[in-house]
Amino acid sequence: MAMAIGTDSKWVSAYLALAIAALSASTTAFSVILWKRKSRLLETKIRELQNSLNSSLDNCAAERQGRIRAQQALRNTLAQPKLENTELTSYPMTPIGTIQSCFSTRNGTPRQPLLVPLARACLVFDSSRVPPASLEGLGDYSHCWILYVFHLNTDLDKLWKHPSKSKFKAKVRVPRLKGGKMGVFATRSPHRPCPIGLTVAKVEAVGEHMMLLSGVDLVDGTPVLDIKPYLPFCDSVQDTSLPEWLMGENLLVAASVSFAEGFSSTLSDCWEKSGKNSLYASPDEFQSLIRQVLSWDIRSVAQRNRPHNSFIRTENDEPLESPSDSEDHKDETAHNHGSEQAPLSSEDVIYHLILEGLNVSYRIDPNGNVTVEKVSPSPAISKSNQNRSNYLTWRDKLS
Repeated sequence: MAMAIGTDSKWVSAYLALAIAALSASTTAFSVILWKRKSRLLETKIRELQNSLNSSLDNCAAERQGRIRAQQALRNTLAQPKLENTELTSYPMTPIGTIQSCFSTRNGTPRQPLLVPLARACLVFDSSRVPPASLEGLGDYSHCWILYVFHLNTDLDKLWKHPSKSKFKAKVRVPRLKGGKMGVFATRSPHRPCPIGLTVAKVEAVGEHMMLLSGVDLVDGTPVLDIKPYLPFCDSVQDTSLPEWLMGENLLVAASVSFAEGFSSTLSDCWEKSGKNSLYASPDEFQSLIRQVLSWDIRSVAQRNRPHNSFIRTENDEPLESPSDSEDHKDETAHNHGSEQAPLSSEDVIYHLILEGLNVSYRIDPNGNVTVEKVSPSPAISKSNQNRSNYLTWRDKLS
């Protein structure tokens, strides 16, 4: 009986072992089948994704070719004369950014770039047209070219809306010739058939959507069309020549610049309110900017020849801006509100320079000595100074 039980026990153990082995084998086979099924599904998904990617690439290539053909057709169309007249159509130009300059008005803006090293401006780019990646590498250059629009010209309306009636002046008044005229293309006058300006500026720093410049000759609000890096090996031309009228004595350099007693303290008081919106670190640095700007005679030809036709105060004590040097002054008494004035010497005239919304008053004697008398906020301009780039924005990069 004991032997029968032992024999049965062995058979049961063997049977269980066989059952476990069979179960293991079936499980393994099921796993293999499941893995193969998943592999096939994965391969199918990969093929679908690859086909989708190839289709997208084909669509992008076709779209790019379509854009190229459309651009070529546009250029060809724009280059063809209009049927109704012989004038060529205009090429569409949209600014890529706007200048926030220390020069609040045209008056006082330097006639050439780099003459005032402390003259700062912030170029704020249109984020919808200029992605941050497009500015990568620009900060490695010391200087850049800026193409812009003379947006404050008084003849823009006629020039753009009625070009055939604009009658732009072939000759313009030149400051170095004491008002003598020269062909417009022999000068850098802002009043040109196409009011596009070209200037060079020092690149101080580049941010995500803006860049800080110095040595600028750009007025606040200037629309910028393009920027290009300055390349000294090809942009700096050797063995150049100039006309004689540019090689004579520079009559636009002031003999000296001094500040009246109490000016610094008045500037400090103004700085308490306006300093937070300034591109300058302190009143002292701002006063250095004033000195650099006024070291050049910024008056127009009309102001130097007829001091009584310079800035006239209005009822709210705001100065009116004078005509630019390049304009023919057909009605020079217009700035006198129709009133007649006895001729005044330049020493008796108070001139005005508006920097960053601050109205700087000064006098200049016949020998070219400038005396800066006082400074006060300019209400009409101070309102526009809100939400501007300031020194704190660039402090780390300027220090």
